[in-house]
Amino acid sequence: MKKINVLISGAAGYIGSELVKILLKHKYVNIKYLCGYGSAGKKLSYYDNYFKNKKLPIIQTFSSKLLKHIDFVFTALPNGDAQKLSKKLLEKNILIDLSADFRLKKDNEYYKWYKKKHLAVKNIKKSIYALPEIKGDLIKKFKIIACPGCYPTSILLPLIPLIKEKLIFSRNIIIDSKSGYSGAGRSVHKKFKNKNLYESFSVYGVANHRHNSEIQQELDHINKSINEFTFTPHLTPMIRGILTNIYVDLPKKSSIKKVVKCLQQTYKNHRFVKILKINSLVSTNSVINTNDCQISVCLLKDKKKLLILTALDNLIKGGAGQAVQNFNIINNFKITEGLDEIF
Repeated sequence: MKKINVLISGAAGYIGSELVKILLKHKYVNIKYLCGYGSAGKKLSYYDNYFKNKKLPIIQTFSSKLLKHIDFVFTALPNGDAQKLSKKLLEKNILIDLSADFRLKKDNEYYKWYKKKHLAVKNIKKSIYALPEIKGDLIKKFKIIACPGCYPTSILLPLIPLIKEKLIFSRNIIIDSKSGYSGAGRSVHKKFKNKNLYESFSVYGVANHRHNSEIQQELDHINKSINEFTFTPHLTPMIRGILTNIYVDLPKKSSIKKVVKCLQQTYKNHRFVKILKINSLVSTNSVINTNDCQISVCLLKDKKKLLILTALDNLIKGGAGQAVQNFNIINNFKITEGLDEIF
């Protein structure tokens, strides 16, 4: 089969370089162009020794002229940049975006949360919020694939089926998430310059983290009742991984067994979501360098409440790996292509 030519813009960032690593192993992909801003003119090995002996193009500044030579564009850019690029796409191009540029379906919501005017409002209709296990083949109908954020991936995978089936209350949901500092990108040390990232544990984004918006949007999409949650993210002294604790209330007709059975049924044919035994403890150590999301359900002291635990690698299942899942769905490849054994 002829290989598919791809362009990766933002290749030198944490998620961009993870994407390159995965696509190098994908037998149907030819990485034709790598693009970046401050990284233009450099080899990717300048940023990561993993690429020292890999055959890859030199990073260059993006030009719309490159689009006629490729089929797919992957963007791992600062918010706003993929919007600009989207207006230059040719009919044959499909954009798979890992930023927040097309996650929100209303441009006024984008402005509210990102404090920027959306620069490609007409293209929002061409986009889909592409959580692969939930949206499935519907993804094939769109030209712009908006990959979910890493925190929302860990949150929505368990919540969507449970709220849809009314097995948990959709109010008073408490979400407590911890992420490795790579989630803030390579500029993390500038963003948190007064913090010792390697020995401290920090809370941030209380009440106003941008990922609130996409969590709310997707819960409201599947449930017309009121969905109320409190989401608090934390930065931990590890480079990668997410551990999310979700506290939920049980209706009288529900039970922990029904909750677990629902999750098992929902994801029984989905290779990358693993439902563990009741009351199993999860660790980021089990999912690092994989595209897996592990989910466990635990009964609390108050038996009317449950704790749902999820763990994933924010750079892979919460980023580059999920993008490749969507790429595989669009092209009718095995969902595991390039993702079975990553590193």
